[in-house]
Parts: sequence; C-alpha cells; structure tokens
Amino acid sequence: MPVISLDKSTPKEAVCQVFENVNTGGVSLTVFELVTAIFAMDDFQLRKDWEERREQSFSGDLLSKVTATDFLTALTLLSSFESGGTVSCKKKDVLALTLDEYKKYADSLCSGFSIAEKLLKEERFFSSDDLPYSTQLIPLSTVCTVLIDGNRIHTTSVKNIVKQWYLCGVFGELYGSANETRYANDIVQVVKWINDGGDLPKTVTDFYFNPMRLLGLQSRQSAAYKGVMALVLKNHARDFISGAEMDFSTFSDEKIDIRHIFPKDYCIKEGYDKRKWNSVVHKTPISASSNREIGGYAPSVYLEKLEKKGSVTPADLDGYVETHWIDHNLLRADDFQNVIIDRAKNC
Repeated sequence: MPVISLDKSTPKEAVCQVFENVNTGGVSLTVFELVTAIFAMDDFQLRKDWEERREQSFSGDLLSKVTATDFLTALTLLSSFESGGTVSCKKKDVLALTLDEYKKYADSLCSGFSIAEKLLKEERFFSSDDLPYSTQLIPLSTVCTVLIDGNRIHTTSVKNIVKQWYLCGVFGELYGSANETRYANDIVQVVKWINDGGDLPKTVTDFYFNPMRLLGLQSRQSAAYKGVMALVLKNHARDFISGAEMDFSTFSDEKIDIRHIFPKDYCIKEGYDKRKWNSVVHKTPISASSNREIGGYAPSVYLEKLEKKGSVTPADLDGYVETHWIDHNLLRADDFQNVIIDRAKNC
C-alpha cells in the first residue's frame, strides 16, 4: 500500500495539490472539501450550510452552475476586499478563510448573487446555458455585494457602470482562462471607478472587439456569441407570429431557441458560404412555433406562410423582423449577402 507522508507544516494548498496529482480513483477533493474539513474542527457543517444556501439562493436556472467552490472563492474575494489589505482569492487564500469570515459575509454574498442575477436578466441573459462565463459571476456578485451599502447598486448610474464592465468582459472574451488575478483587479478597480471616478478598470481598457470576429462566432458556446444574442433580445425582439416581446416569461414559455434566418437546408442547397450562414450574424432567437412554419423555405416563402398562420399583416410582420436587426426588404427579396452585411453593421 503506497503512503505519502506530509508533516504539519505542509501548506493546505499543497495538501490539495498532492491529492489532485495522485487521485486516480475519481474521488473528489476540492478546495471546498478541505475547507469543510477545517470548519468541522469548530463543529460547523459547511456542506449542510451550502446546501441550504443553494436551495434558497441558487435554485434558479441562471445561478444553477454556481458551485460551492465558486461561492467560497467569491466570499474570499469579498472578505479580503473588506479587510482593506491585499485583495486575493487564489486557492491558498480560500484555504486560509476563517469560519468567522465565512459567517460574517455569507448572507450578504447570497444577496449579492441575487442582485447579479437580476442585472443579468435585465441584460437578457435568461438561462445558465446562455450565460457567457460562469466564472465572471464571481467578481460580479462580489461587486454587487459591496455596492449594497447605501443601496447604490439599485441606482441607474451605478448599474450602468457595472453592466458596462461586465459586457466588456463578455465581448472582450477575457474570462476564458485563469482569472483569480482579474477577479481581484476588477473588484478594486470597479468599486474605485464608481466611488471616486477613478481610472477605467483593466477589463474595460483590455476590451477589444474586431468586427471580423462576428463571422468567427460559429458556436453558441462562445461568450461573445451569447453576448450578441442577448443584445438582440434587449432590442425588444418580437416573435414572428405572435408579436410578443421575448422577455423572461416568453423566453421560457415559447421555447425560444437560436435559429438561422435563412434555413440551414436552404443555405446548403443554394451553396452559400458556411462561414457566413453559420455565423452569429445569421442567427436570431425564434420561437418553436415560428420555427416550425419556417421549415426549409426561402424567407420570401416562409414570411408569407407566417402571415397566413399567425393572421398577421405584412406591415406588422415587417416590424417584428426589424426588431431582430434584419432589414425586411432584403429578407423578402431573399438577398442573403446583403442581409448578412446589413445585420453585421447593426450588431
């Protein structure tokens, strides 16, 4: 039986790393597991506490991907910020978290996550699958928690600043790798930006989006892809048949999904460039009922079908199409190339 001996001076993060390196049995030992063991020495059941908090504050779809380790990381970030010292939330910092710090900030952080959820819904991110980065929830919820003081997070000007920072992270695609340093920079710089009119946060200054990137956004797993779809929804996009705005309730009830504007089969038959027809520029949120009518027909054909099916006038349908940043004249003319060009400009 192989044995690895570690003396008492071994740092906690090294213990975690050793287990991760030699673990071949699939048994999970995360930072959360180690903190659970540490808190148990003070007769505190961290796992039970987290399960109760998850049920109360994280049961909605949008926050369902927040893990216990994410929560501890956010709490460590918040605690280190509030202490006035060095702000950090790396693994060693999470493992150094005290039970008193956890008890002090856990409730307010849950409120911060709830506020973050509301802000995301305002920006038309409705489900966990459409969330650009689950990792960016860590600094977002922490910033929201700090700004609960004085109710500042509920004012329009402060919310707009927080949303600007958030979307820069999304469209700059800045949260796709190791992020602990960016978390720390963001909370310090965003709060200073709000409180003192300080310099722009690094996430804002690092932001850059090349318009040609739009054609490269082929997969709905991309953060910027999801960001573009949220912008379309925020433009008060309406269903092609009912004319109902695709808000939170409609998004769920009508089974809204992302579809090609010119049907995929039609594009293949016409020999269009896949890089164009499969890009985010050529996709839009469409209800299941509208999509069934669209089928594989040319737009000029399916728009006429939609008018008959939904008892909608051509003028009304043109208006619904325009809410998706699609020129209805170009669409009715089956002008694929110019629909792509025009919509790319609008995006």
